[in-house]
Amino acid sequence: MAGPVGSITSTNLKKLNLSSNKLTGSLPTTVGHCAIIDLSNNMLSGDLSRIQSWGNYVEVIQLSSNSLTGNLPNQTSQFLRLTSLEISNNSLVGDLPPVLGTYPELTVIDLSLNQLNGTLLPSLFTLTNLANLNLSGNKFSGSIPLQEIGNITSIGSVEDLSLVSLDLSKNSLSGHLLPGISKFKNLEYLDLSKNNLDGSIPDDLTDKLNAFNVSFNNFSGLVPENLRRFPESAFHPGNSFLIFPYSPSSPNGIPNLTPREHRSHMTTAVRIALIAGLVGGTAVISLMCILIYYRTHWQEYRRSSSLEIGAKKSVAQGSSSISHRSGTNKNVDPSLGSFRFDQDTLSLSQLGSAHDAGDTSSVVKKPKNLGHPGSVKYEPGISSPMSLFSSSNPSPSNNQQLPDNPGMLKVCSPDKLAGDLHLFDTSFLFKAEELSRAPAEAIGKSCHGTLYKATLDSGHVLAVKWLREGIVKGRKEFSREVKKLGNIKHPNLVSVQGYYWGPKEHEKLIISNYFNAQSLAIHLHEVEPRKLSPLSLGERLRVAVDVAQCLDFLHNEKAIPHGNLKSTNILLETPNLNVLLTDYSLHRILTPAGTAEQVLNAGALGYLPPEFASSSKPSPSLKSDVYAFGVILLEILTGKSSGEIVPGIPGVVDLTDWVRLLARENRSVECFDRLILDRHKVEQPPRVLDHMLHVALSCILPASERPDMKTVFEDLSGVMQ
Repeated sequence: MAGPVGSITSTNLKKLNLSSNKLTGSLPTTVGHCAIIDLSNNMLSGDLSRIQSWGNYVEVIQLSSNSLTGNLPNQTSQFLRLTSLEISNNSLVGDLPPVLGTYPELTVIDLSLNQLNGTLLPSLFTLTNLANLNLSGNKFSGSIPLQEIGNITSIGSVEDLSLVSLDLSKNSLSGHLLPGISKFKNLEYLDLSKNNLDGSIPDDLTDKLNAFNVSFNNFSGLVPENLRRFPESAFHPGNSFLIFPYSPSSPNGIPNLTPREHRSHMTTAVRIALIAGLVGGTAVISLMCILIYYRTHWQEYRRSSSLEIGAKKSVAQGSSSISHRSGTNKNVDPSLGSFRFDQDTLSLSQLGSAHDAGDTSSVVKKPKNLGHPGSVKYEPGISSPMSLFSSSNPSPSNNQQLPDNPGMLKVCSPDKLAGDLHLFDTSFLFKAEELSRAPAEAIGKSCHGTLYKATLDSGHVLAVKWLREGIVKGRKEFSREVKKLGNIKHPNLVSVQGYYWGPKEHEKLIISNYFNAQSLAIHLHEVEPRKLSPLSLGERLRVAVDVAQCLDFLHNEKAIPHGNLKSTNILLETPNLNVLLTDYSLHRILTPAGTAEQVLNAGALGYLPPEFASSSKPSPSLKSDVYAFGVILLEILTGKSSGEIVPGIPGVVDLTDWVRLLARENRSVECFDRLILDRHKVEQPPRVLDHMLHVALSCILPASERPDMKTVFEDLSGVMQ
């Protein structure tokens, strides 16, 4: 929808939602009796003062992400019912009007990312209903006015303070952080980063804090004990005089560390512990599941006749390269009355029964033959087809394989898939019955579920993602979001073709076309003997440009993030190395727990932006996509895996730390992949490498300083011209 918004005169219309369109012009002068007005994420311009005539019926105003200018109105007769005022990411100027602190029902105020200035209103901090106050990204100065909080009689009681989230980051605030901040007993999110605050940090802040950030300030003194649970990024950079004392259990005689040294050790310890914890935890849980399963079902296996399937496959979990032996040789074993296959191939309906019975084929173990982290050992005579969603698995740095003999699968009768099959492409249709009997080969696992290669009667090959139980939203929301993904078409995207919703909780499938292609990760990290030719500089640049162009399309044409961007989710079709992005926007169909697991996985692999460390509920965003793209660009330039830990250099943990250090010391040539330099037979890198490195480093800047994907795409495209 485009064009201007006219005046609203209806007395029956209560909710007006025209968000995320291409509306232009000024705000409407009247809105009738509307209680909720959402015009966010458009291209509206003009003076904000027009809202002064909207009347007393308004309860929610959402005007974020437009181009509005002017000042906030200061009329006392308006908005007495107002509960939410969200006008972030505009061009508002001037002071906060005093009337803003008098609206009795306000629970949310978000005026972030504007050009507001002056001092903060003391009355905002004593509003008894206000739960969320976000004034970040403005030009406010002076101190944080917490003096009135000490005057309990002026606000009733401390228990009346309902503030849960306070974000004053990226301003010019100064002075001490007064003890009154500890009166907010319900506070869960506190971000004061990127200001000029000084003095000590109060030691009695509420233990309810889930997210805390005071970096880029001038605080000093001891870090309060109850805040030492937060990561190093919550305090540094900045605050060079903050002291992190050793715990009482620290050995005597160890010299005290300077703040910089402490940060280096702390960063290394935290990140290594995170990775080790993920790997160790997964192994322990898998082992427990195996033991419980066999103890529970051993007697049942002995009593029942079952179908024994010897699965001789080599599936690299977490890699976009899936190795398997082609062909199936069936051998009948009369004594067992069962079939044996050289390859684990069942129909999808049988797989559904196996899911019910407790499929042991998902047991994983470490591969026997792996080179350096981030590589896959190739065996003679094994082909390596790639399917759509396999790249959602962890990166090659965490490769695992299904065992050579996963044991017997108890397969019940091959009932048909009895749910609803929905296909989006009317030119290619098939029925659930045909999908039900399609031979299905397990080719990968991820945090989302198991990926199968399924071949229809027609010979058409599909990639079928069998989603894990309990991680997807309810049917109505799932259906709506998957259809949106199916409508997204781009030459560099592998589109969703349809979905299946079964009557049982575990029967949720996403269907797409199967592609026989290798991932960017395999092209970059494959070890000797190589089966793939090393990517040339020109090929690397073209891949980076194509990925940036596809992300620019997702961000600016569809207004959605990819959300799970990594080198294993980028497929390269031979012979022309056509780029295909997979696994895009799956977080839209996941529950909060499923999204959190996806984010945690990205963090362990080095693709997580630093701002997520201070967020209680991190969620994929356009900014996090830009950061992940920057990491991928560094992988392209260095040939190294994002998940590799760099040992032996103080303050350096992963790939981004290492490249930043070399760039600061004017030693960038040392970070470039020798395969590029050797191919060009030069010691000094071509200028295109320096340009690509500059773009990559800009992508991993703090969120407020990162470019958008349109700018990144244009910068990289300029190199090719």
